[in-house]
Amino acid sequence: MAALTASNLRKTYGDSEVVAGLSFAVEPGTCFGLLGPNGAGKTTTLRLCLGLTGPDSGEIVLNGHIIPKDAQQARARIGVVPQFDNLDPDFTCAENLLVFGRYFGFKDVDIRAKIPQLLDFAGLSSKADARLSTLSGGMKRRLTLARAMVNDPDIIFLDEPTTGLDPQARHLIWERLKQLKSAGKTLILTTHFMDEAERLCDTLIVIDHGRKIAEGSPRQLIAEQIEPQVVEVFDEAHGQLETFVHNHKQLAERVETSGETAFFYCQEPRELLARLAEADGLRYVHRASNLEDVFIKLTGRELRD
Repeated sequence: MAALTASNLRKTYGDSEVVAGLSFAVEPGTCFGLLGPNGAGKTTTLRLCLGLTGPDSGEIVLNGHIIPKDAQQARARIGVVPQFDNLDPDFTCAENLLVFGRYFGFKDVDIRAKIPQLLDFAGLSSKADARLSTLSGGMKRRLTLARAMVNDPDIIFLDEPTTGLDPQARHLIWERLKQLKSAGKTLILTTHFMDEAERLCDTLIVIDHGRKIAEGSPRQLIAEQIEPQVVEVFDEAHGQLETFVHNHKQLAERVETSGETAFFYCQEPRELLARLAEADGLRYVHRASNLEDVFIKLTGRELRD
């Protein structure tokens, strides 16, 4: 049985259809990614799946429970890491875990027995009595993750769990999420970091304007959607790039420009690299294509509010 299934979900606010016929399934013990630009409908989709918002139409089954009818029973076995930390600043780290555990009906003695293990999982063993005002952003994020584990959930929803964190904190959270998946937990992840999705997700969907526009594993999407090699060319002499692109665009399958950078998407970039080695005023990077290239191709380079 799938951990989560969504069938033909629709949700409209005013004249805007935020979720437009979305369907997907999440297998148990996997990490499932929900990717899309700002305003694509990701957070609304999560709220629908958790029963916090009712769909206009469509069906949701979460951990064997029909949503939103049985949302309260389903959430007893669900953990949530929200986009923004909502820890209680008046409590210590341990007290935040204690109070949250009470919402699930656990006895204080049972919650207190779990707290050392949860703090150790978050790398906060020495911070049990610390006030939130003394914690860094990364520590607060890890405490939020530990709090989501108070009820030993089967499924954990993570809404942009590493936004605003430095690389060290991000890598630590990635390590913890991999541990959870190895323990059989199901992870449902939204993120704007494509390297995060590429590292963690077994499968993912890309949505835009509430519709699914791609689905598969990161490796599968890269192989199917994008050329294998990318050469990024940067204009350092202000004026050379446009001429270079015009004269050499035939050496790539596809070329995109953004500001003073050109992206040459190639099957074989050898001749292009030889020309660049002779060019003045240009700097370049040659790399393998990645999930961010797929995301940009599917959703565009324009800014979203």
